[in-house]
Amino acid sequence: MEAFIRMAKYWLVYHPNISNFEWKRGITTASSIHFLIFTDLSYIFLTLLWNYWSFRPLSIPLRLISAVYNLFSFFLAVLMVVGCSLSTLSQMPNPNWIFCFPANQTPTRGPVFFWGYVFYLSKILEFTDTILILLSDTKARRLSFLHVFHHSMGLIMSYIWIDAPQSLLPLGVVTNASVHTVMYLYYLMCSFGVRPSWKKMVTDIQITQFVCWFFTSGIALYHHLVKYPCSGPIYAWLFCAFVIISLLFLFLDFYWKTYNYKQQKMVTKEGHHA
Repeated sequence: MEAFIRMAKYWLVYHPNISNFEWKRGITTASSIHFLIFTDLSYIFLTLLWNYWSFRPLSIPLRLISAVYNLFSFFLAVLMVVGCSLSTLSQMPNPNWIFCFPANQTPTRGPVFFWGYVFYLSKILEFTDTILILLSDTKARRLSFLHVFHHSMGLIMSYIWIDAPQSLLPLGVVTNASVHTVMYLYYLMCSFGVRPSWKKMVTDIQITQFVCWFFTSGIALYHHLVKYPCSGPIYAWLFCAFVIISLLFLFLDFYWKTYNYKQQKMVTKEGHHA
């Protein structure tokens, strides 16, 4: 077991490509602000255009493509959870560092920022979720404002986390990637024709994630105002807080319409039949 842990630490933390990683805006691949804006706006525009024209190629093995994508995304999420967790334990000078990167003392380099970069790139990969929905027969039911807002804002927020550098980066990566391990496992099973009974749990942990982010953002703000300044401009914190609160309300609305409302409808029907 110890040999396995040492091997994991080397390949996920201490490997030269990871330990010597440094984020440089405009130099690191996909790190320019122009790339971010172009990619996000292109995603929104092409999604709306595709949805309007209802274009769908013929004879596409959608179930196979979905299975391969979900399997890859599942293992990538597991890798980010383990890699960022081990990197955080290795790189943090003290526990407070998880909530607040000291201002002017946290250069954007090292293993934590490597996994932050992988996380940022994974948000571009997740646009595939939208493509699969647009290609499916359930597009009208599954493509929503919540879905597009979630993906477009997720890319911007992950960029800010690493570029600012914004405090809570390691916490954000680990929690979100953990949620995605469950989510993509669920989708993987669905792509094989298996419908797990714990669909509601996926939404539950997504909402729990946003609640946790809300409170940890408050802890970061407390450190910044009371203890010592945290890295990253205040407008970056405000933007991320806005996105987190917006997503929390949108997911709560989705939860109510999908589960509580349907359950009440079933109870009403049973009452009429009684």
